[in-house]
Order: sequence, then C-alpha cells, then structure tokens
Amino acid sequence: MYLNCHSYHSLRYGTISVKELVQECVELNIQVAALTDINTMTGIYDFHRLCGKHGIKPVVGMEIRNDNNLYYICLAKSKHGLGEINRLLTGYNCEGKELPKYHPSFSDVFTIYPLSDFPIKLKSNEYIGVRPEELNLLINPKLKRYLSKMVILQPVTYRTKKEYNLHRILRAIDRNTLVTKLEENDYCKENEKLISASGLISAYRQYPQIIRNTTWMLEQCHFEFDYTQPKNKRHFTGSKESDFQLLKDLAYKGLKERYPHDDETARARVEKELTVIDLLNFSAYFLITWDIIQYSNTMGFMHVGRGSGANSIIAYCLGITDICPLELDLYFERFLNLNRKTPPDFDIDWSWQERDMILQYIFDKYGKDHVAFCGTNVEFKYKSIFREVGKAFGLPKEELDALATQPVEQHDVNSVSRLVHKYGKLLEKFPNQRSMHACGILISEEPITNFTALELPPKGFPIVQFDMHIAEEIGFEKFDILSQRGLGTINDAVKLIEEKRGITVDIRNTKISKDESKCNEFLSQGRTIGCFYIESPAMRGLLRRLKCDNYKTLVAASSIIRPGVAQSGMMKEYIFRHNNPDKFEYFHEVFKKELGETYGIMVYQEDVIKIALHFGGLSAPDGDILRRAMSGKGRSLTALQKVKNHFFESCEKLGHPEQLSKEVYRQIESFAGYSFCKAHSASYAVESYQSLYLKVYYPIEFMVAAINNGGGFYRTEVYIHETRMSGGNILNPCVNKSELRTTLYGKDVYLGFMHIEKLESKIAALIPEERKKNGEYLSLENFVKRIPIGIETLQTLIFIGAFRFTGKQKHELLIEARFLLAGNKPKVQLTLLEEPQKKYTLPEVNRHPMEDAFDEIEILGFPVSVSPFDLLQTKYRGSVMARDLTKYHKKQVKMLAYLIARKHVPTKRGAMYFGTWIDAEGEYFDTAHFSDCLAQYPFQGGGCYLLLGTVEVDFHFPAITIQMMAKMPFIPDPRYSLDKEKAYEAYNNIREDISMTWRKPYPQQHEIGLPRMKMNSNGK
Repeated sequence: MYLNCHSYHSLRYGTISVKELVQECVELNIQVAALTDINTMTGIYDFHRLCGKHGIKPVVGMEIRNDNNLYYICLAKSKHGLGEINRLLTGYNCEGKELPKYHPSFSDVFTIYPLSDFPIKLKSNEYIGVRPEELNLLINPKLKRYLSKMVILQPVTYRTKKEYNLHRILRAIDRNTLVTKLEENDYCKENEKLISASGLISAYRQYPQIIRNTTWMLEQCHFEFDYTQPKNKRHFTGSKESDFQLLKDLAYKGLKERYPHDDETARARVEKELTVIDLLNFSAYFLITWDIIQYSNTMGFMHVGRGSGANSIIAYCLGITDICPLELDLYFERFLNLNRKTPPDFDIDWSWQERDMILQYIFDKYGKDHVAFCGTNVEFKYKSIFREVGKAFGLPKEELDALATQPVEQHDVNSVSRLVHKYGKLLEKFPNQRSMHACGILISEEPITNFTALELPPKGFPIVQFDMHIAEEIGFEKFDILSQRGLGTINDAVKLIEEKRGITVDIRNTKISKDESKCNEFLSQGRTIGCFYIESPAMRGLLRRLKCDNYKTLVAASSIIRPGVAQSGMMKEYIFRHNNPDKFEYFHEVFKKELGETYGIMVYQEDVIKIALHFGGLSAPDGDILRRAMSGKGRSLTALQKVKNHFFESCEKLGHPEQLSKEVYRQIESFAGYSFCKAHSASYAVESYQSLYLKVYYPIEFMVAAINNGGGFYRTEVYIHETRMSGGNILNPCVNKSELRTTLYGKDVYLGFMHIEKLESKIAALIPEERKKNGEYLSLENFVKRIPIGIETLQTLIFIGAFRFTGKQKHELLIEARFLLAGNKPKVQLTLLEEPQKKYTLPEVNRHPMEDAFDEIEILGFPVSVSPFDLLQTKYRGSVMARDLTKYHKKQVKMLAYLIARKHVPTKRGAMYFGTWIDAEGEYFDTAHFSDCLAQYPFQGGGCYLLLGTVEVDFHFPAITIQMMAKMPFIPDPRYSLDKEKAYEAYNNIREDISMTWRKPYPQQHEIGLPRMKMNSNGK
C-alpha cells in the first residue's frame, strides 16, 4: 500500500536511511513497499537487496519534482520501466529538457498524480493518489468520477517527532531560510510516516475500489535484477574470442620489448595470467585500458599505472604500468584470481593538465550513452552541520563561526546551541549532496540510463546517481582515471629542459632513475622537496632514519608511512630492524620465510594476506575479505571481524601461542583501510625517483615546473626558496619578461603573473600574449595603450616592480599612471604613429631599502628581494645551524628560524605540533611541540621565531623538542612610518602551512609491546 517512501537520499528532505526504512517495514509486517526518492534512484539497489533478504516485495521508482512542486510519482513495472524514468530525469539534468507537467512518455511505468493537480484526461498507466486526509473531498462529483483511477497515497518521510523536526531543519537548509519562515508547501505533512497495513486499509474502507486499484498496481510491478552479471562493455573487438586473441598478440609483442632475451620466467608468467584473464572474461577490460593508454601515447602524455594492476605482467607488457612484477616479486593473485568475488580495476594517473583530454577521448570513443563517472554522496561534515543547523535556527555569523571552528566542549551552552547539537548529531553520516567520484568511470554494455539517471555537475562530465560501492555490487568494474600535480611537474620539467637546454630526457625510461648514486645520496639525506610523495616532513624524516639509498627501500618506505603500519607500531619497529638487522629475531618461521625482505614486518597488503594464509591457516576467500578490508573498499573493521573467529580457531589448531596469535591479529587489524599493496608502493616509488632524478640533475628547471604545477605539500614560497637554494636567481614579475606562469632565462627565474592574487586572470594571460604579438612594451604609457587595465591593477603591477625596465622609481610611475588613466575606464588605444611620451619632472624620493620587500609580502604573500631574516629587528641568527644538529644529541640549542609548516597531532597528553623550519642558511629542520610547552609558548602565526630546545637524534634524523619559543618582530613597515597599526600588518599576515590531524595518536614503543624476539610456547 506504500507507493511513495522517501529515504534520506531525497536530499535535505527524507530522514530515514534505506536500512532503517526496510527494518521498519519488517517490524510492521509490511509485505510490499515502493522506494520513490525525489528526483533520484540512488537508494533503489540497496532497497531491492535488503527487501529481498527480508521477504518484502520491492517496488522501485521516483518522485518527480520541479523545484518544490510535486509533479507525479513514477513506479517502474520492470527494469525497462526504470530505464524510462531514468531517461526522463537525465534529459532534464543533462540536456536542459523541460520536465513534462503531465503525460510523461512512458510505456512501462505507472504515473501517479497528486489529487491537488492532475490532468483532466488520464492515460491507461496514469492514476491519482489520494491521501487519507483527502478522502472527504471525494464527495465532490467531479472527483468521484475518477474513482477507477485512484490509488492510496500514504507518503513516508520520517519516523518520529524528533525526525519530523529534523525534516523541517533539512528543508530550511535546502531553502536557505529559517525554520520559522518555512512555507507550508516547503515541508511534508505530519502524517507522512509508516503505519500498519491494516490501519491504512481501515482508513480507506469506504472506498474498496481505491484499495483494489492499489493492490493491483503493486502486483503489476516486478523489478528483477541480476547482480552477478557483469555490466561493463563486454567486448573490445566484437567477441570474446577475438578479444582474447588480440590481448594475447599484444602481450607477446610487449614481452619481446620488455624482456628482449627470451626470459622463460616472464613467458611462463604471461601464459599463466592469460589463462586466468580468459577464464574470468577480463580481456575486454585490459584492452579498453590499453586503448586509452595508446591514445595517451599518441598525444605524448605521460601516465602512471599504479595500484594492484601493477602486479600483472600483462599490464606491464601492454604498457599500462611500468612496474616489472618479477623484479619485485609481485604476485598476480593480488590483482586477479579465481577466488575474487569482485573484479579489480586499474588506477591510471595523468597530469592534472591532461586528464580532461583523456576523459573526452573515452566519452567520444565509447559513446555518451554508455559512459559516466561514478557518483559519490557528500555527507554533512562536522563544520557544515553546525553552521547549517545554526543558520536554520537564525544564529548570527559570529556564533556560526564559533560553532564551526571550535571543539564541541568550547561551545557556548544555551537553549539554541543545545538544539543545534541535538539535531546536528542526527545529521551525522546524512548525505547532503551528490558529487562526482574523483576518478571512477563506468563504461557500460547497455545504455547507462538502463541502470541510473545521470546528473551533470559543473565539471561537465555526467555522473551516475550511485557510488562506487553500489556500482561494484550491481556488476560494474570502474576505470580509475586520476590526475595529479606530480606528473604535471615531471612533464613540464622535461619540456623546460628541452626548451632551455636542448637536452632530451627520456624520463619514461625508469632505468635512469632507479639506481643512480647521486639520486640515492639525495634520497638518504631527505633532500626531496618538490618530489612526488616523498617531500612531506614525515616522509623526509623517514628517508633519513632509514638512510634510504635504493629503490627497494623506497618502495617499503612508501608503504610504512601509511597510518595502518604506523598505528600498529610496525613503522618504528621496521626502522629499528633496518638499522639493527642483528638485534632481533623472527618471532615465527613463517615470518622469516614470507617476510624476510621486510625483516618480518608486515608492510604491504600482500604481507597481511601471506601471514593470514600461511601463519593463520585462513582460506583463500577469507584472504580476499582481508584484501577488500585493507584496500578500504569494504566496511573495513566489519569485514575483518568476519574472519577473526576463523583466524583464532585455526591458530589454535596449528598450535600457535595465544599471545602470539593475538599480537599477529592486532597487526592485521591495524591495516584496515590504511595500507598500500606492494605494487602501488612500487608505482609511487618509480614516480618519486623520476622527479628526484630531475631535481638532482636539472634542479632549477624542476623547481620552476613544481612552482607552475601548484607545488605539492607546501605553499609556493617554499618552492621558490628551494629554487633559490638550487642556484636560481628569483626575480619579481616583469611585463617584458614574465609569462602567466613562472619562466626561466638561464638561471634567472621570473615569477609568473599567476602569483599576483589581485591581478585578473584575463589580464595576467593578456600581458604576455600581447607582447608576443606586437613586441616588448616600451614604456608605462605604451603598456596602458595596449592593455585594458584599471588604475588599481596597474598600481599593483607598479608596486611589484613589473615596470622596472623603465628605470623609473615607483613613485614616478604611480604619478604617471594617475595622469594616463585619470578618469578613464580601461581601454586599448592603438595609434598608427607612436606619439612622443610626455615628460614629467618629479622630485627624487629616498626610498627605504626594505620597502620593496614589504610590497612583495603584500602582493605575493612573501618577500622575494630579501630573506625574511633580513626583515628582523635583531641581527642574531642562532647559536647552531641545521646542518650541525646531529652533533648535538641530547644537548640544548638555541636557533633562529622561519616557520614553513606545522602539523597538529593528537596525543594522550593533549594536542601537539610538529614544526618544519628553515634557518638563516636556508636549510630545513624539524621540531616537536608538546601541549605543556604550547600552553606557555604557542604558535603566533607565520614568521621567524627564536627557539630553545633539546636535540633528539633518532636513527640519523635530528629533531628539536621545544621548551621555549618566541616570535621575533620585523622592522616596522617603512611605507607606514606614521601609522603604527599599519606598520605591523605585514608582520602579522606572514603565511604558514597548517595541517590538522584527528586520527588517534601513534603509540610509543613501550605502549604496544611489539615482540622483537621469538615467543616460546607460553607466548612470552
């Protein structure tokens, strides 16, 4: 009888999850129900499966609304009917088609209009929904004649009074208004909840025909769905046989190229993988991926194939990945095996600048009707919950800011804030809006609207209305087409090296950057700023602790930095064993045999599976559950719990000490959702080495490319500093030298116009374009005639020194600019003959030598012409420099340093920070700030600080535990010598990078008791 149930996928309207909706149907003994969320089918597959488990007949459909107006409710009679509904909404979402108010063109769908608004003539599949409170209206003869076309309409939106209030809050959020200002048609009726079927029928007992119509309608709806059948494009060539033959031919061709000396081991591996791929009908997936790579290669794009796909020698031979699985002993079964319940996917990275062209190729090649991005549900987050709910209750901005930015315990407690907390808590995990999955693309055999309606986000590529988990459950294997700035940096560096030096670097030849002595030296010293994945303070510290000087150690480092390994204490133990290989024992022979390369430490997802199978005696299907849990594709801890009992039962049978089994399982559990497979680490390590190779041998070009690609972990200022440390001469933007992006002339690095925040992007691009067309700018007047620019923007360019080629002082140029643009709107004034420039006689002005630096801070956010240390009032530069810190283990040092970044880390004693700094020589070092110290000596924003602390050298890596610190004052800004407040504005606005972490603190060695020696039969 329930034709119109809403879940919380009716965004900012429904309050019930799909699971809760089905559970309530079970409790009320409801035998059939229809899920009809507003303009979405996001929840139908979950609903269908859950209903099936509980013996409820599921009916699926959609409630069609235009803005706030209910047009009709659609119920699919079949899978074909669902496709019709999807295509109606897709036309509206993606093609701008009007939603028909009446008579949508359906052949296999029931359409139910509200009693308040229906067409005079109804088609055979069209009906009128009558709500219980509307029954008394049927005495009207005009309505009575439609009795044969009437059905029960009991919408379901909420369950309890509290949820009804939550519904109103959601509606206020959606309508961007106050709860008290909602209009009646903005929210649902108070009776929109599930009641017993008998109670509902009783309400309509005087109209048995309406009851019969409703029962009949539900009987006609049969949504059957085969979850086991793959939904991806089935064939690349036209048939399974020809697909396999093509794959085989390509694999053997690649085998000759990758292994030129007829490697029998490689050949056997190719044959083995081909057999499995064919058995699992996976040839088309490989070939489609290969096809995308072929297009990329013809365009000259660089890609990285990573993830578990790099375990495959076929992927290596096809050029999908550049990781040789034999070199690193990567086993194919981690990617594809006969026990896998769900097929894998390839993760392919391109430069962020080129990815859209790859996507366009995929959509063009395989057809817009068959290709779409995975969707994702963006949930209400901590900050947005308090802000949105608070706004609905009418709180002013300052209170909203306080609620959104302060911890809950610091919130002001009053009647309104208590309501915000009460209802905000209910909104946790609620979907707030749909968005595009970062990378997952579906290529469907059938038109994709057979399965889902599509939406068109601002990005411009259509998305399905479900997420990757649902996609996987219903039979789609996604193609992960990713983008990253690291590849953009490598690409641009290679191009810049060729352009400026005439040297062609074959960076795709990974042999040049896997075992190179100078690169290994940089790596072991943590000199990796700008390099993909290995530039963060934590990673540079790890590289130094490991004295990482080779590719294989880097592969391990890429994985042990992950939270799963670190959280379990295994990162610390790995560092110890790596530095002290003779001071530990393998605590079981299985660990020595299976994990000898990593000192008996589980580092990769494969290691966990090996230990689970060979130590724990688990079955291959249980191993696959572990794999899914670790890759974050399942509900990790829940999935692990399923195999926990099996693990301990099996360990007991195998005679393992109980304590040892507990310790091993503790380590396994820590990996859930937070670890890499070895192939993924290897792929990252290759790209890290490629970027390091360029940094070592072409440092200025590489750093310019890093700047132009938006850097990475740090802000632009840090990469500019690193460019200077690499020998580059950093120069402010110049209208006759600079481009939109930063550019290079010899060792002169001209900052690009893109770094001037107040400069419109159109003007920033136009300045170099016009210069290329019509030659250099001859003067300020000549520039103004050629570029349509306003006085404020022109002043910004003058202040940054963009007209220094004229030889005039800034104050002269400013006065000239006023004359040139007095009362004029920006416009181009081209003249056939250049008129003589007007002469101005102006008095000389003695500028303070540091004025330019303060101009730079105001316009760029950092000084360029001088170091931040040059702006300090003190001449003191510290008693110790960063390069000497390893000599001061356990000693107190006093240092003067410029703050680069700090990272918040929770501990049991309270919040602490790790700081990253540069000293007056430009070298980096790190500090630790514990909560007791921070209480007395907090961070006070960016700038230079005097630091006092004790050096701790942990396996070659020095860090200072701070006892005291104070921010050091800059000289007053000489531009505002008469305005004391303004004189310190720049000082207070110096930037810093702050990253916040809310994870549990990593445990200390003594807290976890990780065994370093073999356990005896008593588990000791």
